Amino acid sequence: MSAQLSQNLLLTVPLAPLAGAIVAGFFGKTVGRRGSHVVTILGVLIAFIISAMTLYSVAVDGARFNATVYEWMNLGSLKMEVGFLIDGLTAMMMCVVTFVSLMVHIYTIGYMEEDDGYQRFFSYISLFTFSMLMLVMSNNMLQLFFGWEAVGLVSYLLIGFWYKKPTAIFANMKAFLVNRVGDFGFILGIGLLVAFGGSLNYAETFAKADLLSQMIFPGTDWSLMTVACICLFIGAMGKSAQFPLHVWLPDSMEGPTPISALIHAATMVTAGIFMVARMSPLFELSDTALNFVMVIGAITALFMGFLGIIQNDIKRVVAYSTLSQLGYMTVALGASAYSVAVFHLMTHAFFKALLFLGAGSVIIGMHHDQDIRNMGGLRKYMPITWITSLLGSLALIGTPLFSGFYSKDSIIEAVHASHLPGAQFAYLAVVIGVFVTAFYSFRMYFLVFHGKENFHHKPFPPEDDEPHGHDDHHAHTPHESPAVVWVPLVLLAIPSVVIGFMTIQPMLFGDFFKDAITINLHAHPAGVVTAYLFYMVAPSIPATLAKVLRPLVIVLENKYFMDWFNENVLARLARVIGTGLWKGGDQGLIDGLIINGSARTVGGIAGLVRRFQTGYLYWYALVMILGVTGLMTWQLWPYIKPQFMSLLGA
Repeated sequence: MSAQLSQNLLLTVPLAPLAGAIVAGFFGKTVGRRGSHVVTILGVLIAFIISAMTLYSVAVDGARFNATVYEWMNLGSLKMEVGFLIDGLTAMMMCVVTFVSLMVHIYTIGYMEEDDGYQRFFSYISLFTFSMLMLVMSNNMLQLFFGWEAVGLVSYLLIGFWYKKPTAIFANMKAFLVNRVGDFGFILGIGLLVAFGGSLNYAETFAKADLLSQMIFPGTDWSLMTVACICLFIGAMGKSAQFPLHVWLPDSMEGPTPISALIHAATMVTAGIFMVARMSPLFELSDTALNFVMVIGAITALFMGFLGIIQNDIKRVVAYSTLSQLGYMTVALGASAYSVAVFHLMTHAFFKALLFLGAGSVIIGMHHDQDIRNMGGLRKYMPITWITSLLGSLALIGTPLFSGFYSKDSIIEAVHASHLPGAQFAYLAVVIGVFVTAFYSFRMYFLVFHGKENFHHKPFPPEDDEPHGHDDHHAHTPHESPAVVWVPLVLLAIPSVVIGFMTIQPMLFGDFFKDAITINLHAHPAGVVTAYLFYMVAPSIPATLAKVLRPLVIVLENKYFMDWFNENVLARLARVIGTGLWKGGDQGLIDGLIINGSARTVGGIAGLVRRFQTGYLYWYALVMILGVTGLMTWQLWPYIKPQFMSLLGA
């Protein structure tokens, strides 16, 4: 008999961060800066402790929970409710989200200490944690969609946190619009499942999966399951930044660094991976959908990695790394290795949060200069940031015995064993991607922490670009970040090294995910050596290659011209269509014909009829006589028609 979990304790997990967000958001001025970070950190700490207890109960005692917490409304047989589903997948996600969020909250005390929006930022990140927890703990598609949209909304607020900065406003609007494209597909997928399955509940929908797989999408010969799963995955393409809906994520680096770690390492961008894994009973019934997932993931893993090679902004290098690693997870999903995808999701969350926060520590030490070409030799100035960033980079490239090694090699093995049509391309992409990842990761590492010190006599960023308002009169000399910044780095570095080795057995070869997802059962040093040769030994090599391969560099610098295409083709096309619909549909048809046209028609008829309203009695009598005569003629016409026709000689 499985142990039981307390519903009240489970409710506390999302509600504690929500309470902190409300206090910091609405009463921030009252409780002050210290009160805001204390209450939000306390809320997330409570959520993490309960999540850890839940994970222990699930893993050791076999505890499970699947029940309705609150019933909102019933529409016939369709139930709309709030409910929790706690199994191995959920418990793992709860711990990852709350632990990384806790580290980000602590780190934020140091990073945002001089920002005027201090309380507001803590409110946002705590609200973001609540939204993500509601998403991963849901047992139905309504709550899933609520959490899905809530993390999208809060990410919009966080990316544009510095709302007086034009690039931040452009970035958050871009993220919002691109995600709306994906979410349109997502809600269509949910709608299809509800329309033909009759339920929003996961368990009830999965129970009808075989029946749904036999249905045909109306008006076509397409499988209903294939259409529904592809629609769901389009949602994941937006949220998890898969090609071609990836364009929002690099620009979202305009937000403060702590939220880059929270949104783009452990939470929002992994929501799509989690969703597909949760829906594995449906995806397993459509090889077409799985092949589509695999190919999109392979394109993202390889080609987004190429873009990381030419980036000079330290946060953007890590951002493109995130895109590539999300591609790896997606490839694993397409290979039906859902447990492997989620395993990489977990290991990636720790070392990617570490790299983002490490980049933020470097930015603090460099007085908010983010260009890696202005750095170099920081190892002796920032020893803790250096060693933790090195550990994160080693984990990212899949160095043996580090966490990324176990998960990335498992993905490559899973793709190699797949028999889907796109498996050969995907295998080639993920293998080449291993070299590319190692190259751009250690290009950044060497340029930042080793080599020539390029920061002497470098100007500070312009005052308008400096949200923190630092004084630019002190010397431009790097320095180690305060303890409130480097302690989270150390705490994240530990799982970045050991979590893969500790958990690979139960997660991939044990029964940890037995009732959550379907489980189907490796390339490293060469890229590091090449990066060291290029940027430490012979820096003239990359400069020469850049000249020889200038056309390719232009393509990469312009990010495959995806932004240009979106802004100059899709946006203009949308503007033309929108203008046509506005002038032709709104002004011409609705306003001109239906509204104004009907008004003119009624006015014309009224004007004509008014001419018959003379006010003279004899006129009304004449009209009545003519009317009666006409009515009688119409009624008697069948009888008098023969005589009338004979008179006419017909």
